[in-house]
Amino acid sequence: MENGQTEEAVKMLRKMQSMGFKPNQITISSFLPACSILESLRMGKEVHCYVFRHWLFWDLTTMTAVLYMYAKCGDLNLSRNVFDMMHRKDVVAWNTMIIANAMHGNGKEALLLFESMLLSGMKPNFVTFTGVLSGCSHSRLVEEGLQIFNSMHRDHQVEPDANHYACMVDVFSRAGRLDEAYEFIQRMPMEPTASAWGALLGACRVYKNVELAKVSANKLFEIEPNNPGNYVSLFNILVTAKLWSEASKARILMKERGITKTPGCSWVQVGNRVYTFVVGDKSNVESDKIYDFLDELDEKMKLAGYKPDTDYVLQDVDQEEKAASLCSHSERLAVAFGILNLNGQSSLRVFKNLRICGDCHNVIKYISKVVGVTTIVRHSLRFHHFRNGNCSCQDLW
Repeated sequence: MENGQTEEAVKMLRKMQSMGFKPNQITISSFLPACSILESLRMGKEVHCYVFRHWLFWDLTTMTAVLYMYAKCGDLNLSRNVFDMMHRKDVVAWNTMIIANAMHGNGKEALLLFESMLLSGMKPNFVTFTGVLSGCSHSRLVEEGLQIFNSMHRDHQVEPDANHYACMVDVFSRAGRLDEAYEFIQRMPMEPTASAWGALLGACRVYKNVELAKVSANKLFEIEPNNPGNYVSLFNILVTAKLWSEASKARILMKERGITKTPGCSWVQVGNRVYTFVVGDKSNVESDKIYDFLDELDEKMKLAGYKPDTDYVLQDVDQEEKAASLCSHSERLAVAFGILNLNGQSSLRVFKNLRICGDCHNVIKYISKVVGVTTIVRHSLRFHHFRNGNCSCQDLW
């Protein structure tokens, strides 16, 4: 596991059981992260059943690992069920539940958990505040975030570090208060991190602030010059603003430094298999059905009010071609394939290695409305829960 060989860890556990050895608390706690990395909810449930059958649910470390596994696999309800059933809770268990809600965009629940933690007499640590501030940022809880940040040293004797300051930048940024975010960065008592500047750059894309985007991107080019995401983000912002010359310079700089964009891919588990898609993918045996289904959905979504956001297509082609190219994005293919293979299930979980495309985010909202399927998408930053035409992120993707 520590070397990233998750599939090998699964094979070793199976081999261990076949030889008659029973996994103990240490085995289970060490193995559950593999389920999280592989996003295998089914495998995680099997391990959870083993925990119950062998009375390992009395072990705090094991149950905390089960809690986190469910959260990382996209099922926050099961995660909360485990938390509520725990016979005792230490600071790690409380932190894990707070962080789980934060990464699922459930900021108000993260705050309630934080308050319950304090009422229980448990003393928060620096991880607690990272989790609760992250929850505030994803739910636009600016005043609440400020109050908690200011209480860290005053009430809890926890000195804010660079991560906490970066969280507060994100709190301001996601709420559209970009000038305050920039001022906060400038007042930081330590050198601002890539996380702080990255939070501001991401918000500049949402709120179309080109000048602050340039400032943020240039700082990021200094801090982490080999991160392709920063160049791509700036390029996209400049293209959307139709600043073609400046966008071209950003692309040239990226090329001169030998930096290439990480290919995007999405995957979904159907039965015991994981199916992976890339943009324009036609390798799946059901490709024809997938694209036909997407065409059918496109008509229904347009009737419901959907309009393609072609700002997310950067090629110099006409609007019709741009709209067509959006239909082949990997997350859209994975969602369509998942819906076609639901087999009676009411929800779907899709995973992506990069940030979800803005137009695809909008499309999946419409799909959840016209098809009536709850879709949970985890990308590089967080989880998005799409239900009845809405997303848990309140469109701060």
